[in-house]
Amino acid sequence: MSSRDYLTRLAGLAAGTRFDRLSAATVAAARAVTLDTLGAILAGSRLTENARLADLAADRSGSRAATLVGHGRKAEPMLAALANGTAGVSLEMDEGNRWGGGHPAIHVLPATLAIAEELGVDGRRFIEALVAGYEVTSRLGGASQVRPNVHSHGTWGTAGAAVAVASLRGHDAAAIHTVINLATSMSPANSWQPCFEGATIRNLYPGRSNLQGILATHVLACGYTAVHDAPSDLYGTILGDRFDSDAVVDGVTAEDRVALYRIERNYFKFHACCLYNHPVLDAMHSLVHGQDFSAHDVQRIRVTSLPFVTRMADPSPGNMLAAKFSVPYAVAVAVVKGTTDISAFKDAVREDSRVRQLAARVEVSGDDTMSLRGGHDRPTARVSVELRDGRVLTREATIVRGDSANPRPHHELEAKFRALASDALDAARVNAVVEMVARLEHLADIRDLTALLTAAP
Repeated sequence: MSSRDYLTRLAGLAAGTRFDRLSAATVAAARAVTLDTLGAILAGSRLTENARLADLAADRSGSRAATLVGHGRKAEPMLAALANGTAGVSLEMDEGNRWGGGHPAIHVLPATLAIAEELGVDGRRFIEALVAGYEVTSRLGGASQVRPNVHSHGTWGTAGAAVAVASLRGHDAAAIHTVINLATSMSPANSWQPCFEGATIRNLYPGRSNLQGILATHVLACGYTAVHDAPSDLYGTILGDRFDSDAVVDGVTAEDRVALYRIERNYFKFHACCLYNHPVLDAMHSLVHGQDFSAHDVQRIRVTSLPFVTRMADPSPGNMLAAKFSVPYAVAVAVVKGTTDISAFKDAVREDSRVRQLAARVEVSGDDTMSLRGGHDRPTARVSVELRDGRVLTREATIVRGDSANPRPHHELEAKFRALASDALDAARVNAVVEMVARLEHLADIRDLTALLTAAP
């Protein structure tokens, strides 16, 4: 199959994503992803640097048509999408997809929300655009074998954001085909190093994807031309070692339809840190809450998980972001504090001597047979706690809790949103957002939702 064929089919799938073709399960998934992502943005909006970025976006804007989530101001849509996308990744609570695309929603939803608000579209069109952009992000990501030090944030999401915006603007499949190529050529290239060092410039990566996704549709309107196959060019030769164009359209029918959209196969985070920590923490929490021991009782903790965790073995992270990419720290704080929510990674906890001392006793190793794409029959992590009294407590984890194949009940997802949103919105607004997202497809104007996402005066 030629590269043109796969892009034509992918564009056809995106253009054909219409509400009346979506199943009830797809619509429910879009609602859940919307609520979860808004919660992540609201919580991240409280960080000082993100508040300053929102102010910069507003101050530098002429037309202020899009809400700066968690703030009392608006900005030009591209700048609002930049600020909101940056805020939403800052606390590592945004959802993701183990089948490809990294974290599609935070790369797609801020741009979708900004343009939907600018255009005043209804809830159904918002859902269509979100599902289409998410699908493209995940499919391009799943087809890419990235180089070892390439961090996925900001890569495939640029094309996904552009597709969502093109959908909102009513572009046909031919235009979407072109905008995928334009946006892909604008994708940022990023490494993992900022994560390990805790350099918060890393949080700008999804924000930039959202901004550039919107910009790609403007570039299209200006008449700029694109290469014929940007994904194969960029992901197969620069950011990746291989790009499988056939995999992009795996499961897409001759009519450019799919039986199951990728947004239905996502995972939601219930640990406030990098996904590669999650299998380990699922096993660790099972021990912490099922056995009677304290940090003082622990002689050593041995962790075996995905090969990548060996790059996350620093027991003394220097700041909050770096702590979210440290397996020893996450394991230690789970034992000492009994939680791995956003509070567990704040500086006061990170500086707790009990956490630091226990983190130094955590040993991390990788296992080439472990993969996030396995099933319930394949472990993704093994944790052994060696106690001073000679006992050894061991647990394994498979599919992470919160994944579509190992889901948490909806009330827990709603509780997560309430916890994340509570510092930015008052209780009445939090309740109103929950209720409005629950009937998202019935909204006559998405502005009814965005009006609730600003801090109460």
